[in-house]
Amino acid sequence: MAKANALQKPLTPSAELSAVIGPGPHTRAEATAKLWRYIKDNGCQNPQNKREIVADTKLQSVFGGSANATMFEVPKHLNRHLT
Repeated sequence: MAKANALQKPLTPSAELSAVIGPGPHTRAEATAKLWRYIKDNGCQNPQNKREIVADTKLQSVFGGSANATMFEVPKHLNRHLT
């Protein structure tokens, strides 16, 4: 059986991330998909600039207290919360 690559390895989300995507474990791909689903379902994208995420209270804890992040910064923030 082939060894799981980094995207397939089950990881445990932090308490802050679990509040957004649910308790784990999740693969990195699942966590990313669930985070984006939360962002879209809760209207957290800036309507004038879809690349900007406007954080609600739950996302602010994932984004290190920041009120917003670009879509390119999301993986960096996600990585901090997966072990």
